[in-house]
Amino acid sequence: MRVYLDNCCYNRPFDDQTQVKVRMETEAKLLIQSMMRTGVVEYAWSFMLRMECSRNPDPQRKHAVTAWVNGAVVDVAPTDEIGARAHEFEALGVKPSDAIHLACAEFASCDWFFTVDRGILKKIHNVGSMRVANPVDFVLEGST
Repeated sequence: MRVYLDNCCYNRPFDDQTQVKVRMETEAKLLIQSMMRTGVVEYAWSFMLRMECSRNPDPQRKHAVTAWVNGAVVDVAPTDEIGARAHEFEALGVKPSDAIHLACAEFASCDWFFTVDRGILKKIHNVGSMRVANPVDFVLEGST
């Protein structure tokens, strides 16, 4: 199984943990990352993650997220094909940066795309055979 976490998912542990929803998403994301770390699941990285991380003004967050590139089985580079596919997602109402993440995950042959972004989750549920889900849904479905 191969997964892709978007930037908001990687950054979830740094958000306000007093909100129950945020804490649940954080715990689910940390469980998935544990599976990534131990090799239970493979994961993909992308140029889009790298770019968004580079813009983070918080050095602790930047380091914590960018360190994940080292274990990725795929590091997706920009291509015309990814750009064209991202435009198709944009036509469905997905924001440009989110559309690029989705296209990268699809290009990397991921089975799951994880996000805590409600905007994406309301618009896209599947991309071919790739599920688009909140990390909590993955845990609750017993996929772990």
